[in-house]
Amino acid sequence: MRKKSTSTSSSSVTKDWLIQQFKTSFDFTHKPLKIDQKEIELLFIKTLTNNDQLQNVVIKPFFELASMEQVEAYLNSLPNQQKVESKEQIELELTKGSVAISLNNTILLFDFKTVHTDTVLESNVEPTIMGPQLALSEDINTNLNLIRQRYHQPSLVIEIKEVGKKSHQSLAMIYDQDLVKPEALKQIKQSLKKLDSDVILSSAELVRFLNIKKRSLLPTMLQTERTDRITYNLSGGKIALLLDGDSSVILAPAVFFDFMTSMEDNYHSYWVTKFTDILRYIGLITCIVFPGLYVAVSSYNPEVFRPELALSVAGSRIGVPYPSYVEVLFMLVVMELLTEASIRLPKAVSATATTVGGLILGTAATEAALTSNIMIIIVSAVAISTFVIPINEMSFSIRVSKYIVLLFATFWGMAGLMLSFIGFIMLLSNKNSFGEPYFKIFLQAKEKETSGEST
Repeated sequence: MRKKSTSTSSSSVTKDWLIQQFKTSFDFTHKPLKIDQKEIELLFIKTLTNNDQLQNVVIKPFFELASMEQVEAYLNSLPNQQKVESKEQIELELTKGSVAISLNNTILLFDFKTVHTDTVLESNVEPTIMGPQLALSEDINTNLNLIRQRYHQPSLVIEIKEVGKKSHQSLAMIYDQDLVKPEALKQIKQSLKKLDSDVILSSAELVRFLNIKKRSLLPTMLQTERTDRITYNLSGGKIALLLDGDSSVILAPAVFFDFMTSMEDNYHSYWVTKFTDILRYIGLITCIVFPGLYVAVSSYNPEVFRPELALSVAGSRIGVPYPSYVEVLFMLVVMELLTEASIRLPKAVSATATTVGGLILGTAATEAALTSNIMIIIVSAVAISTFVIPINEMSFSIRVSKYIVLLFATFWGMAGLMLSFIGFIMLLSNKNSFGEPYFKIFLQAKEKETSGEST
């Protein structure tokens, strides 16, 4: 695309203005090139620019071409030329690695940025035994290439926007225009227009800004690093938001069952997939219900259990000096501290430190009669069940939800436990994600079949 020409004075003023703006930057370069009757000027930031590419594509051909007309024709034929709209836009593009070339009263802008974040990373957050093992990179162009390589449809639309008043991060909105849900697309575009933040550096931060209900406990947008999950959801009519500088993608709208699905479900046989699905939901119910159930049964309704089991629970609590709800809360907080420590510690020591710490604390607490043996089993089962949930956002939400259920069980026993669990189901049923019912069951199954056929 040919650039807009400016007058001699306008071009000179823009060039001088750019030099003035970057005069305090040590890596800003203003390089005039002149030989015979040919003359151009280069303006760029050398730490952001691919100097080898600049040398081979611009500087070397400049000295080899015979006339200024040939130089101008050659530069205008380059495919990485960008549209010049204002001097502020040139200034912004220079900070992203572009090169401004002043020639014949015209300023041309070219993308010669150097990229050090285009290495495709391994899938660490959502690992699978079968299926693709590589995830995304932190470069938006590399990620778009990876998605295009997996989704070969001319109806795929990629819209590029900028977010952050100061960071000016590129954001790609990707969807299949033949399958996308119009209401969801409209709401997401409206949410993006309302963004009012100076700096947005990660997808998780963008999710927080896009949430319509800021204090909602359950996530309504799914973050993933897997290209197969992105492709699968694009074929189901979802919208992907890809932020430059982040190796994860936001998928919306996302319903409850999306967070309970692993991509490995598509690679196993039918019965194996159903078995793992059942395990996840058993883990979900275990995590939410078990702490509250222990308090409700031991303190309010021991008749729910068989006499032998009730006596076993009561016998294990002999010597524990405080009520069951204090015991449960104490052990759950300790387990949360161990989990958080395993995330924050260096990988070389995290597994050893948390495992040894958990064993020592559990044994010491039992021998000191601060907690019962059954409580140790329950807390371990709850911790393991939490990690069965495939998507971290939902896992964290469920970890918080169990304390709400525990609170109800502490005050009202089994009645409070059932009331809180029913309330949790009602919350899921009344929630929506960009116009999509959050707890849809049968429609979700139908969409899975449709998207599977289209994939």
